[in-house]
Amino acid sequence: MTPPNDPPPPRPARIADIFKAVLWSFFGVRKRARMQEDAVTIRPHQVIIVGLIVAAMFVVGLLVIVRLVIRAAGA
Repeated sequence: MTPPNDPPPPRPARIADIFKAVLWSFFGVRKRARMQEDAVTIRPHQVIIVGLIVAAMFVVGLLVIVRLVIRAAGA
């Protein structure tokens, strides 16, 4: 009797995969198949940490842009 052909376990998510999933979620568009694959490979704590990092980078970027605009308007 041969054992059933179980699919191989999913590989752990790379940091680039996590960033890509978080950025797509910020944009609000994601394919269902890719989302389901991410749900298996990416752990919730990874999404939270990367989400906080991306949000902080977004806020800092906005602050830099505002300061540049204010400085250019005052000159």
